[in-house]
Amino acid sequence: MAIVECKGLSKTYQQGKLTVQALSDVNLSVAAGGFVALAGPSGSGKTTLLNLIGGLDRADAGQILVDGRDYSLLTRAEMADLRLRRIGFVFQSYNLIPVLSAVENVEYVMLLQGVSATERRGRARRILDDVGLAGKYDRRPAELSGGQQQRVAVARAIVSGPSIVLADEPTANLDSKTGEGLLQLMQWMNQEHQVTFIFSTHDRMVMDYARRIILIRDGRVAEDREKAA
Repeated sequence: MAIVECKGLSKTYQQGKLTVQALSDVNLSVAAGGFVALAGPSGSGKTTLLNLIGGLDRADAGQILVDGRDYSLLTRAEMADLRLRRIGFVFQSYNLIPVLSAVENVEYVMLLQGVSATERRGRARRILDDVGLAGKYDRRPAELSGGQQQRVAVARAIVSGPSIVLADEPTANLDSKTGEGLLQLMQWMNQEHQVTFIFSTHDRMVMDYARRIILIRDGRVAEDREKAA
């Protein structure tokens, strides 16, 4: 069953008087439980595609369905609710709230969802334990290493049980050892909890871990290959 379907997606941006064609007639689908890399050089359109799938931006043409819901039929409020409840995000710059502790950062999405204080604190601590941050609940982002901050970001992305996690260059600011540890963590969550992951990346290590690689070049799907089991 496809959890993501993109049909004929196109997106342009204005840079001054210049019109940039970021995506052109992109068609793809991702099955539930996938571990997929959108690969390509900077400027190829992979981050734009990830943002469209996440509902952070709107396509100029085409159709996107996530969890069977057609984005073009959703109001702004319905789109925001879908992002809140069904999609987890892991950003290259972590996007943690600096004045909140690790456990409070992880709780934040559940707070927006209306989860009770007792339940969200318990779930946040358990997921921090799962990502290797037991005992670091009260540390703020500035008191954590880059790898630890990214683990908090992953914990925040998955704690509410989303259908899909979108990760934009998740290893870009990490050394290779830390990056590999993060990928192993995501791989474990994919296998044990059936969380679907889609990465945008030009990191060879991420591509090595992915089970499917979709190469984006000049705003189009240039190659789409599944790895042998």
